[in-house]
Amino acid sequence: MDHLHAYWRMEYIEAPRLPKGGNIFAELPQLGDDAKALIVHRSPLSYLILNRFPYNPGHLMAVPFRAVSDLTELTAAERTDLMDVIIFGKEVLRAAVNPNGFNLGFNLGAAAGGSIAHLHAHIVPRWAGDTNFMPVIGQTRVLPESLDAMYRKLKATSDQLAAK
Repeated sequence: MDHLHAYWRMEYIEAPRLPKGGNIFAELPQLGDDAKALIVHRSPLSYLILNRFPYNPGHLMAVPFRAVSDLTELTAAERTDLMDVIIFGKEVLRAAVNPNGFNLGFNLGAAAGGSIAHLHAHIVPRWAGDTNFMPVIGQTRVLPESLDAMYRKLKATSDQLAAK
């Protein structure tokens, strides 16, 4: 029998869970350390963060600073800013890791998979052939690069693109 060692999964399993009413997306921007929070980019009304438990390498999330649970609760300025951050995130990923495609989406409500009530958009880079038997049968994702290395790559690319 072959064995697959996914040591990184223990970090997810043992990660502290927020107390009832806690909001990680409201707390992370307040840390004062964007590298520790994995915040890649800040705009006036939202920010771009590397997912600590990604579906694929480079999985980003675009999050409005103001805590709302649905798109309809955003102001017109917040909607515009959030869409700009989503597009910026897609371009950061294109420049940094050159994916073949993207999955973009929102999980609105618990029944849709929304585990955090603070609205956020997923920006998932995809490559031809990136899905294999591991997530389907082994319920394990294989990430070829560490989270820290991916953060450094995306942050550097984000800074370069934002400076243009």
